[in-house]
Amino acid sequence: MSRVRLSHLSAGFISVLVGYTSSAAIVLQAAYAAGATPAEISSWLWALGIGMGLTCIGLSLYFREPILTAWSTPGAALLITGLAGLSMSEAIGIFLFNSLLITIAGFSGLFERLMGYVPKTLAAAMLAGVLLRFGMDVFVVLPQQAGLVGAMLVGFLVLRRVLPLYAVPLTLLIGLGAAAALGLFQAQHLQISFAQPLWMTPTFSATTMIGVGIPLFIVSMASQNVPGLAVLRANGYTTPASPLIGFTGLAGLILAPFGGFSFNLAAITAAMCMSQDADPDPKNRYLAAVCAGTFYVVIGIFGATVVSLFAAFPQALIVTIAGLALLGTIGNGLASALKEDKERDAAVITFLVTASGLSLFGINSAFWGLVLGMMTAALNHRKSS
Repeated sequence: MSRVRLSHLSAGFISVLVGYTSSAAIVLQAAYAAGATPAEISSWLWALGIGMGLTCIGLSLYFREPILTAWSTPGAALLITGLAGLSMSEAIGIFLFNSLLITIAGFSGLFERLMGYVPKTLAAAMLAGVLLRFGMDVFVVLPQQAGLVGAMLVGFLVLRRVLPLYAVPLTLLIGLGAAAALGLFQAQHLQISFAQPLWMTPTFSATTMIGVGIPLFIVSMASQNVPGLAVLRANGYTTPASPLIGFTGLAGLILAPFGGFSFNLAAITAAMCMSQDADPDPKNRYLAAVCAGTFYVVIGIFGATVVSLFAAFPQALIVTIAGLALLGTIGNGLASALKEDKERDAAVITFLVTASGLSLFGINSAFWGLVLGMMTAALNHRKSS
């Protein structure tokens, strides 16, 4: 039986760290838009942490593949405006409706049938495009925090040669040491408190379900589940999509009354648990996702305390460790995307559109990258036939 290694713990921790620090503020803004009280916000954080944690652990252990779930960050952004003027009970009704649609799309097999048409090269190109900015951001923040970022970058490059399996966790330690030496931590407002679940009774109306619930479902599926499944496929994992989508929807149905607004597959953070840095053997990388799930549960229990702890980390450290942890995944994605001559144009279009950050109708560039890439592939196929 496989054992949990430091690299699994590191990959899981970094994926959760990046996920929370990059978007927890958006989730909190969505809660404020619905007029949430401090107790209700605490319940939201509890439900999201527990839901993501248990789905990560359960699905990864069952399939023995790294299945990482997440809240819908684009969905939370949509809710900031969508929930304005609505009551919390109406918001909970929207969450339940959205989760019901996700559950049906998953267990019916509709989502898996649609994703079966996506070529592996385009999935790899989309993955590389999604992750590109994380690699580039390392060098964007370098002039701003040269001491911190420079120490991490040099340390990572040296460690990749002498201790490749532990390069990422040791680089994180270098970053923490450098940040402490430079006085970059902001931990003066930390308070330890436990989050408590709070039942919030839903109310339903046709206008809110159509006006907010359906857009939330579309954004969650197109901006999260599509790239999330593509990341799995690009890394060689053939996990059936139907149960993954279905069970994340089911988790939402159970936890929506406590504030779990949407659960779906992760993409960017999932790539961290599927890299060679997580484990040289792809068969053992599921343990990194199990570790991430465990961290999610801990965060859910402690709620806002852990979010504030992550907020104390200097942003340059988060950006740098994310970019360095994804370096190998970006390279592998580009290599896989460009290996087929006949599909190269379509792969490049997918990569460029995804990396551009294009957003149309509230749906992000990963979805449009796949759409335009598949249109290019279809045109090339018609021309050659």
